[in-house]
Amino acid sequence: MSDMDERAALALVGDLVDAAGDDAAVLGETVVTIDMLHETTDFPAGTTRYTAGWRAVGASLSDVAAMGAAATGAVGVYGAPAFDPEDVEAFVRGALDVCERVDTDYVGGDLDGHDEFTVATTALGETPTPVPRDGANVGEVVAVTGALGRSAAAIEAFDAGETERANELFRFVPRVRAGVALREHASAMMDSSDGLARSLHQLAEASDAGFAVESAAIPVHDALGGDDRLARATTFGEDFELVCTLPADAVAVARDALDVPLTVVGEVTERNVTMDGEALPDRGYTHGESASR
Repeated sequence: MSDMDERAALALVGDLVDAAGDDAAVLGETVVTIDMLHETTDFPAGTTRYTAGWRAVGASLSDVAAMGAAATGAVGVYGAPAFDPEDVEAFVRGALDVCERVDTDYVGGDLDGHDEFTVATTALGETPTPVPRDGANVGEVVAVTGALGRSAAAIEAFDAGETERANELFRFVPRVRAGVALREHASAMMDSSDGLARSLHQLAEASDAGFAVESAAIPVHDALGGDDRLARATTFGEDFELVCTLPADAVAVARDALDVPLTVVGEVTERNVTMDGEALPDRGYTHGESASR
């Protein structure tokens, strides 16, 4: 049997597991998610262990946010060739601090020897009405929280040797509060960890719909420069903003309830994913690629 790429493997799992397909699995009113990050693919040279703890746990908390759930806790597995006490303490402090930012607790985990620094994190949340990916309706608008391109800017800073600035950019705040506020209005939602373009394709496939977005409306992070900043902001991924669909007449009320900007970037259509009237390629982050892209 030939090897599958990540998306084919995920599709296989989805065919076998009925609960798969959203950012987190739903068990009653509990949502649960798990992520794995590796030094060679997810933490560029210069990433501090504090930032690694923050970012790893934050990635799982972002999945909880995408379900419209309030976070109830997180755990992690820390694997490394050796257990340097300063590294372990810094990692845990990063995990504690990102959890504090979203009013939840980091409650521990496990340690294991490994040939490279590797982290697996799990986050849990609670919601009576989880927001899936498959609820988008034709005629609704599609919107994003915050700004896109923060992680792309961080990689640029790492590559330039600006490690302090790069680490700061890498420490995003998961949109848990925004997710909870949006669940009252959103028909479909996911996070943008794979990039806006790929997220739109994933939502379109799940909802059997399409999207028409306008490039001028897409919010790009101020830290991201270059002539190709829009392309990088929409395809680089790892931004952990929320992408959601909701009725146009609910946007103003939703904005009033959020602690971050909510920008309408387009509308839900019957088919195809386009930007400025042209086909938007299904491009985005692929797990296993180098962190420096």
